[in-house]
Amino acid sequence: MTVQDRGSIKWTSLMLPEHVEMLQEVFVEYKEKPMLDEQTMLEIDQSLKYALTYNVDIVLTYYEHGQFKVIEGKLAKIERFTRQIVLSNGCGTYVPLKNVLDVQIVS
Repeated sequence: MTVQDRGSIKWTSLMLPEHVEMLQEVFVEYKEKPMLDEQTMLEIDQSLKYALTYNVDIVLTYYEHGQFKVIEGKLAKIERFTRQIVLSNGCGTYVPLKNVLDVQIVS
């Protein structure tokens, strides 16, 4: 005679939905930062220069704390000393250049 264990199913039935939700938030899957090739870095550089010159809105995709984040706004300036991008999106967001993954010009 063998006893079959239902694994995590038996524990899930004992937890409230709020507890399951909180556990899912704790165990968020972290993503690794992708390595950009030289062509992509050149495209990002050109897009940033264009956005700064013509004062157009951009959609910036960047990596932060294991997550990919997307933010939209105008490029206020590029700080060469601290190597950061400053967006004027209402709160003055600073994004390190090394974390930028993609820049899209909004028409």
